[in-house]
Amino acid sequence: MFKNLLVPVDGSVASLQAMKVAARFAREQKARVTAFWAGPTWEPNLYGYADAVPATFVTPAQHRANVRNAARRHLNAAKKAAAAAGVRCKGVYVEGNIPYQEIVKAARRQRSDLIVMASHSSGLSRVLLGSQTQKVLAHATVPVMIVKTSADRG
Repeated sequence: MFKNLLVPVDGSVASLQAMKVAARFAREQKARVTAFWAGPTWEPNLYGYADAVPATFVTPAQHRANVRNAARRHLNAAKKAAAAAGVRCKGVYVEGNIPYQEIVKAARRQRSDLIVMASHSSGLSRVLLGSQTQKVLAHATVPVMIVKTSADRG
């Protein structure tokens, strides 16, 4: 029996569908759900400062605010999906540029005993960037449930 599910969300239709599946499963298991989102870290453009600061420059404080707002948006959508299934859900976010590593670390930190995530198994981006889901499968120390969604079928 599972007690604590970690559900990575990224704002995609597929991850929201995975959250809905996870929430129904959590209800059956009497488990709790943690929605998780990883935003990018702040990195200055060191090549853009020859004569003046570029107009598109974002300070570390502005970046943190942008990440916080994006996290709130993604995590609130996940919480809403969980609430519709009658399951309480907390949201957690971090800044990190390698999502699969942040997911694996979050599962440890949250003491999750199951990671539930969408497969994102189609499209050119998977071929070019690699599948974060595949990498979580390879590195996770807890079971991983992959949800094949209608978004995967095109």
